[in-house]
Amino acid sequence: YLMRNLHVFRNVGILATSRHRCTTLAILQLSLQCPNPIVFVILSFRRNQSLHGPSPVTTFGPKACMLQNPHAVMHIQDPASQRLTWNKPPKSVLVIKKIRDASLLEPFKELCMFLTEVKNLIVYVEKKVLEDPAISGDENFGAITKKFCTFREDLDDISNRVDFIICLGGDGTLLYASSLFQESVPPVMAFHLGSLGFLTPFKFDTYQSQVTQIIEGNAAIVLRSRLRVRVLKENWEKKARVDEKGIILTNGDNESSRKAMQYQVLNEVVVDRGPSSYLSNVDLFLDGHLITTVQGDGVIVSTPTGSTAYAVAAGASMIHPNVPAIMITPICPHSLSFRPIVVPAGVELKIMLSRDARNTAWVSFDGRKRQEICHGDSITITTSCFPVPSICFRDPVNDWFESLAQCLHWNVRKKQNYLSSEDEEF
Repeated sequence: YLMRNLHVFRNVGILATSRHRCTTLAILQLSLQCPNPIVFVILSFRRNQSLHGPSPVTTFGPKACMLQNPHAVMHIQDPASQRLTWNKPPKSVLVIKKIRDASLLEPFKELCMFLTEVKNLIVYVEKKVLEDPAISGDENFGAITKKFCTFREDLDDISNRVDFIICLGGDGTLLYASSLFQESVPPVMAFHLGSLGFLTPFKFDTYQSQVTQIIEGNAAIVLRSRLRVRVLKENWEKKARVDEKGIILTNGDNESSRKAMQYQVLNEVVVDRGPSSYLSNVDLFLDGHLITTVQGDGVIVSTPTGSTAYAVAAGASMIHPNVPAIMITPICPHSLSFRPIVVPAGVELKIMLSRDARNTAWVSFDGRKRQEICHGDSITITTSCFPVPSICFRDPVNDWFESLAQCLHWNVRKKQNYLSSEDEEF
């Protein structure tokens, strides 16, 4: 096109954009008065695949348009372009090993020696890991353990000390790593050394080159959203008074005080009937409005990451972790029309016992911190602003479908035979 239309260009820079292939910048120098040579500078940039849908139009028909609200505009980076980088070189790493698994002892020792001796990193490990007789009794490894920094769960705060995390085990190891950080989470590199491995894309065979690549930066990451859960519990206490003789008397009246607890949940919040033989009977609110009453064995509120865990076993659909959403899945509902639903990630859910509930309910968070929910208690759930930055082996899309195929054997069946033209006649 340029060669056929040289007479219309005079020292002009042209920017041509292709949606599917690349972006090309062409700079043309041309003078019709003097025979200067024509110079082209062509720069090509491969366009990344986008995981965002196209921006919708804001005009509808000849006169209707969307009311503009600048305070409600959010700019989010395309998930396909999210890559890890470092403001400063990482100096410390937290190594989380699955407890009481003898098969992980050698990989754990080998990795820690590599991180300490070769990469000169400060290694953090749990104190109970080093108390394992197989580790504490190893004289050759003992000199290395003296360089480690230890911590205790729920007692020591390491949120500002760790630059990145390496998990050795299965999916439960990654869930445990998430529970250690109730606010900002360092990047997580998970090696598949457990039973399932849906969230652990890396193989340990080539750990040295993979860890080196992460330390150098520029690795693809997927931001796995978490749920921010707030539990308000009523503490009922007897009112007491003291008589003239100093004897404490109770008058039977109750006085309540509110006790609040907060959790960051990566997979799901499960509310069930516990040991009771009665149906669970809980009210489900969305942004303050009662939307339904769950009557059945319970209800699961999960993230997209958790949609492939308990939720999928209860009949829910699987959601890619880059989709901003919250999944609500009933557990064995006593209703033929109660199906799992997906709601926007920004809504606020609240779960409370119904007035006519015959029994209490029980709640757990990623399978941990199980506790009883009584009348007057409430569970408030919304999307957290502190996701888990999970490092990808390839990219978010390929890793997810690879996990579906390898771990869940998604859509695996014997293929139908080819039908020949002779067979069609019959």
